[in-house]
Amino acid sequence: VLAAPTICAQSANPTPPLSLAEALRLAAQSNPSVRAREAQLSTVEGSRREAAALLHNNPELGADLIRRRLDSPSASWNEWGLGIAQPFETGGQQAHRRDAADASMGAVRAEIDDAQRQAMATAASRFYAVLAAQQRLQIERRGVELFASTAAAVDKRRAAGEDTRLDANLALVEADRARNALDTAEDRLTEARSELATALQLPPSALPEVSGELGSTLTEAARYDLPRLLESARSQPRISALSAREAAARSRLELERANRSPNITVGLGVGQEGPSDVRERLGVLTLSVPLPLFNRNEAAIGQATSDVTQFEIERANVTRDSQARVLQLWNRLASQRARVQRLERSMVPIAEASQALAERSRQAGQIGLLDQLIVSRQALDAERELNDALADYQRTRIELELAAGWPL
Repeated sequence: VLAAPTICAQSANPTPPLSLAEALRLAAQSNPSVRAREAQLSTVEGSRREAAALLHNNPELGADLIRRRLDSPSASWNEWGLGIAQPFETGGQQAHRRDAADASMGAVRAEIDDAQRQAMATAASRFYAVLAAQQRLQIERRGVELFASTAAAVDKRRAAGEDTRLDANLALVEADRARNALDTAEDRLTEARSELATALQLPPSALPEVSGELGSTLTEAARYDLPRLLESARSQPRISALSAREAAARSRLELERANRSPNITVGLGVGQEGPSDVRERLGVLTLSVPLPLFNRNEAAIGQATSDVTQFEIERANVTRDSQARVLQLWNRLASQRARVQRLERSMVPIAEASQALAERSRQAGQIGLLDQLIVSRQALDAERELNDALADYQRTRIELELAAGWPL
């Protein structure tokens, strides 16, 4: 069985190869979407502190000074008053306002968690793409070495009259094809490393190399099954965020309904009135209540009701789509795991054994060069297929765990 080897390609860059854990850490810390979500925390924290205040409305302080004068120029005096008024909510608005602020805080935190998971999944997918590209480069290098040495040996045998010009041409064509495949693999590796650098927010000139095993998680499939994934999908961060947004919208709806209840404004004041010889000292208690005859806050209630309905619909859609996506990816992952196991257990070992047998048969004169080239090409194709299958498996596994809200 051919196991995926540990990849640690050499580079002129002195920076050590990235591990998967380091790539995930960088993605979670530096991703712009994560940082944008974290910047929203100050907004909801401010709303939460405001909602936690003793009263929502500030008191009002008032003062007045009056100059009174009679027809007689000598008959004039000053009057003054000083008062403070405080509006009081009567519909329980403060509790609804606090509930909405707490739910909004929970929604933002869940959105940050979801953004981090998205960033980590992207980084992990591109990490394994680099790993597969590095492995593919090693395969193509072995192909170049194999077909170049075959072409050189055939050229010597042709000079000695043992092989024909056709054999030499066949060997040269295979050697050139191998070099072209190597160039393509190098280009793909550069592209994959650049995409990983973008996901990790590294400098444009940085092309990170990675270290790890492409097939390292094949034996970890038993850590979850379909029922556990479906259960996890119901509480993934994205759905938790939508549930919190829906709860905040419901609290705002209750707040707008409570705003129909008029506020009571209580005022206390002191003052002096009258001429100096008959001065009156006043203590004033005022009570005012607006009459909700015309404005019943219908527009705000309608908007809040619409918001609740929209979040309900979005949460239901996301929940249903997540369940369907998990089922789809689970079936695809099972198919790809079977494909990888089939390649590891039968196709690759048989191709390698056939390659060694063909080489001995060619030396014994039992087969021709064309047969040997076909067998060698099959062996390389088997390794390429295994490498591609492992890359597809890792990509699907990451998508499945992301869709199910499973820890990456």
